Amino acid sequence: MRSPPPPASSHGGSGYGSPYGGHMNQPQGGGGPFAPAFGGFMNDQTAQMGFQVGKSAVMAGQEYMEHNLNRYVSIPALKHYFNVTTPYVLRKLLLVLFPWRHKPWSRQQRPSTTGSQDQNTYSYYFLPPRDDLNSPDMYIPVMAFVTYILLSTLLAGLRGEFHPEVMGYTFGFAISIVLVEIAALKLGTYILSISNDSQLLDLVAYSGYKFVGVILTLVVSEIINAGRGTGGWAGWTIFTYTFLANAFFLLRSLKYVLLPDSSSTPTGSGMTHTVARSQRNRRTQFLFVYSYVVQFVFMWILTRQDSISGVGGTAKS
Repeated sequence: MRSPPPPASSHGGSGYGSPYGGHMNQPQGGGGPFAPAFGGFMNDQTAQMGFQVGKSAVMAGQEYMEHNLNRYVSIPALKHYFNVTTPYVLRKLLLVLFPWRHKPWSRQQRPSTTGSQDQNTYSYYFLPPRDDLNSPDMYIPVMAFVTYILLSTLLAGLRGEFHPEVMGYTFGFAISIVLVEIAALKLGTYILSISNDSQLLDLVAYSGYKFVGVILTLVVSEIINAGRGTGGWAGWTIFTYTFLANAFFLLRSLKYVLLPDSSSTPTGSGMTHTVARSQRNRRTQFLFVYSYVVQFVFMWILTRQDSISGVGGTAKS
C-alpha cells in the first residue's frame, strides 16, 4: 500500500501547504524569504543613523580612556618601548644572558630640528629599541612575565602538583613582586630627585629583564635535576650565573639613567646633565643595591617553585 499523493494546490507554486493552514508564497525577486527584510534593514536610514551613533560612542569611549590613562602614563611614550623587531629581540636576549663583552653601553641619539626656517633649534632624542640595541623595551619583559607564569604552571603539572589554583597563585605572586619593585623604584626616583617620566619608564622596563634569567634557571635546572626543581649544585650554579649576568647588565645599562655623563651629550643639544657630588654618591649606592641586593632577593624568590606549589596545595586542602 502506498500513501495517497498530496492534494493538488490551486496555486501554481509549491504543492506543500503551511502547517498553520495557509500557503507559504515564495517572494518575488528571489534571494530567499529573508533577503528583502535584511536588504531593507541595511538601507534603512534609521539603521544607518544607529551605526553612526554607535561609532561615535566607541570613539568617545576611546578618547575618554586615553585621556584618563594619560594622567598616569603617556601613551606615545609607552609606544616607544614596544617598537621592536625580531632581530632586536634575539640580540637583546643574548645581551641579557651574555653581557660580559658588550661595548658600548651608551644609547644612540638622533637630532631633530624645530623652529622656523631662519632660526632652527636642535634637540636630541633617543632612538627606539628597533634601531638601538642598548635602548630598553617592554616587549621582552612583558612576554617573559607571561612565559614565567605558563612555565611555572607546566612544571607544577610535570611534578604532579598541578591544580587549578596554581596559575592564579603564580600570577598573584609574580605581579606582587613586580608591583613592590615598581613602588621601590618610584620611591627611589623621588629620593634621588629623578623627575623625568621617561627615566621612570626606563627603570620599569629594566626591572622586567630578570624574568629572562629566571626562566632559563627553571628550564635548565629542571632538565639537569630530572624534575627535582632548582635545588642542588646544578640549580644554584645556573642561578648564580643568571643573577650575575642580570646584575652586570643592569649596572651597565642603568648608569646613563642614574649617573648621566655630560661628556656623552652631543654638542649643542641643550641637554643638561649636572649631578651634584653628594647626589651622585647616593645614586651610585642605589644603583649597586638595586642591581645586586634587590635583584638577588627577587630572583631567588621567583625561582622557588616548590614554595609556590606548596602554598597552593595547602590552600586547596
